[in-house]
Amino acid sequence: MKRRDFLKATAIGAGAVVVPELLKAANAGQGRPLRQASSSAKATADRQDRPNVILIYTDQQHANMMSCAGNPYVKTPAMDYMAGNGIRFTRAYTANPVCAPARVSMMTGRFPSQFLDKNGNLARENRGSMAPGDVSEEVQKTLLPVFMKEAGYDLFYGGKVHIPEIIGPKKNGFTYYVKTPKMPLAEASAKIIRGRKPGDKPFLMWANFISPHDICYMALRDYRVADMGKPAKKNGLEETDLVALMNRASKIAPGEFFEKHCPPLPPNFEPQIGEPQSVKALVARRGFREKARQNYTDADWRLHRWLYARLTEQVDAEIQLILDALKESGLEENTLVIFSSDHGDMDSAHRMEHKTALYEESANVPLIAMYKGTIPAGTVNSSDLVSTGLDFLPTAADYAGNPNAKADPRGRSLRPLFEGKKVKWRDTLGVESQIGWMVVDNEGKKLIEYDFPPGGKIETQLLDLKADPYETRHFPRNDGNSKTWDKLEKALDEWFPESHRRILIPTEKPRKQKRKQ
Repeated sequence: MKRRDFLKATAIGAGAVVVPELLKAANAGQGRPLRQASSSAKATADRQDRPNVILIYTDQQHANMMSCAGNPYVKTPAMDYMAGNGIRFTRAYTANPVCAPARVSMMTGRFPSQFLDKNGNLARENRGSMAPGDVSEEVQKTLLPVFMKEAGYDLFYGGKVHIPEIIGPKKNGFTYYVKTPKMPLAEASAKIIRGRKPGDKPFLMWANFISPHDICYMALRDYRVADMGKPAKKNGLEETDLVALMNRASKIAPGEFFEKHCPPLPPNFEPQIGEPQSVKALVARRGFREKARQNYTDADWRLHRWLYARLTEQVDAEIQLILDALKESGLEENTLVIFSSDHGDMDSAHRMEHKTALYEESANVPLIAMYKGTIPAGTVNSSDLVSTGLDFLPTAADYAGNPNAKADPRGRSLRPLFEGKKVKWRDTLGVESQIGWMVVDNEGKKLIEYDFPPGGKIETQLLDLKADPYETRHFPRNDGNSKTWDKLEKALDEWFPESHRRILIPTEKPRKQKRKQ
């Protein structure tokens, strides 16, 4: 059904409450305990020296899209269970806030821009990351599955791939056990877990769920399909979970939908003051994004936020099956579970949806680790900067018995942070994107250097998450911020000494290009 029909069917502002069945089902599980393991399963639960490792990976979920993160508009009991029995990081960032680049980084432990596409351009976006021109022998010898196979682990990969074949799971030792990245993935993962026997080798499982990615299709259905002059079905947009949610809601009696159930508009709903031209160009690059920004009403954006929350609850219910299987099989205390996402969604912040931007909604991702008896329960780390792309590989290898395994030497095992040990950690962290380069520091400052579209004027802005947590404005150098600018400019060049400077300095001469401040 079309979005406008949905708005009409729900009769905004009138009558009874509208709560789709999917939302009811997800909320019914709030706070419920996992089912108890059988006595025979408990008997097999002797703790292993090296844990199984399960990476649960969602698609397009920002860090605050969990009830354990304080979001009152979404109920995520499975994610909350992991956080309540482990550690949650609030300052975890993807290496690159787009699907393929983020996944390439997780598999290689490197920034995607360390690869060139077949045309010799930096692989900073989906197409380039999916078609690398050359992958060196060194990279192929230092992939995540290589280290885990060397440690004697069985490898299982399920769901969405979106990684080029040469470094993908099928070619590098994973058993690719199911394609569908929704409920069949959860069921197949649970079956593998329950099928493990005493004496089996430890295993690494990477379960790649697709939700809440379908939130992408709201603007696509509204604008891109109309532009193309084709029905939604021919563009693969008709049979989506988004449409199913809207159809369910349309069958409910009209009610106080927007008054009681839709999230309000966020505090940073309006575009940033002095919004960079690169951000405007990003929105304009895809016509449906620009039209959504220009034409969506407040009600449209609130509906978008409601649907995003419901899709997140759907994947939470799927994740619950994996957690149940761990408990019932007696493997929970022998398993390190890491939960994260490839990137976030703008979720109507700055009148934007989709990803790629370097705002927090797009780049800051959830990160939870649970390993009962080893990771202190109910811990929140709000200070240490984590790169999911650089740090997951050395973390998994460390728990597998190889603490020296690395790809990019700046990647670090998160084990000491997981286990509450005092360790000197990084002061800054680099993040890249199709539209620019970013460095964040442990005081909440962010320096972003925009270079999109290629060949355009370079813009640099400083953001301050403590002074302005919603990123509504930037902080010029000449406004008492010169020391911070100098520090973060140096850090940016250190994080991206080749790729960043390759864009900014076409020759070996010092950079003299004027910045817009």
